Amino acid sequence: MRWRSPPSSGAGVTCARRAARSARRSMRRAPSSWQRRSASWRGAMLGVVNLDKPVGPTSHDMVGLMRRLTGTRRIGHAGTLDPLASGVLPILVGAATRFSQELTGGPKRYEAVVRLGQRSLTDDAQGPLGAGGPVPSEDQLEPALATFVRTFDQLPPAFSARKQDGRTAYGSARAGRPLELSARSVTVHAIDLLGVERGDGWLDLLLDIRCGPGTYIRAIARDLGESLGSGGHLHALRRTEAAGLKAAEAHSPEQLEAISLEGRLAEALIPAAALLPLPHVVLDAAGGSRFAHGSVVEVASHEEGRRAVFMAGELLGIGTLRDGMLQPEKVIAPQGAA
Repeated sequence: MRWRSPPSSGAGVTCARRAARSARRSMRRAPSSWQRRSASWRGAMLGVVNLDKPVGPTSHDMVGLMRRLTGTRRIGHAGTLDPLASGVLPILVGAATRFSQELTGGPKRYEAVVRLGQRSLTDDAQGPLGAGGPVPSEDQLEPALATFVRTFDQLPPAFSARKQDGRTAYGSARAGRPLELSARSVTVHAIDLLGVERGDGWLDLLLDIRCGPGTYIRAIARDLGESLGSGGHLHALRRTEAAGLKAAEAHSPEQLEAISLEGRLAEALIPAAALLPLPHVVLDAAGGSRFAHGSVVEVASHEEGRRAVFMAGELLGIGTLRDGMLQPEKVIAPQGAA
């Protein structure tokens, strides 16, 4: 899916904030019929909804929307998207919230507009923005981008969700007391330059970025700009893949509202078992019962490591296999269990 970057002025950010306020008002007006029509499948909820978050609302706003649609508070998400970002936001429903770590920890893919020639206090279009240096020539771009395709220590943005000593970085930065954040190891698998647009004192790069978990695209934009001497910030961002889900197959909030009113919300639910990035181990009835009650199970296998555990095609949880013994790590109640 291709998209246009926001206007070069602050109008795009202003529109995004208005959209966020409108979306929140819409969510607060959620009709009670959503909860009534969804009640028939609450007891068996264990899955993931591929939600296409629009620009404006927060990721928590989307969690609030799904709580209203499903009638349950047991809703989470796998990987925060900033308000100015759009795209794949995996919504975890019911017992699938137990697997947040596994679903968040996989590779991700983004389409990003990086604007060179302007610096930003927040490293994105939210600003405030400041002037940068001269923009580079186009033949400088590919070599500069190639330096980020590796595993390296990345310094998170000062305005980020990173926590330190119980405080969030963005909260401290807004209060004028920015935290001294430590760098973390991240991996960028590939960066493709899809297009270039030149303006008055700025240069926009449309990038396709494939990376590992924990990578800040804002930090890549910031550091790319500094390496080229122009300064830079993330002007727009769309997540196109996460947790094995693709943006082309995602549901917009409006689509989820519509199918909820028709009593078809369960159609949007993807089994969590299909998305867990772990090898499988299958237990018989006796072994499955022991695992479900938290007991170690003997398994005829010399392999080791974490496994998604199944019995009769049903996901029981995650266990660690070592020396032929399967140790329960995360156990969920079998469907239909009291």
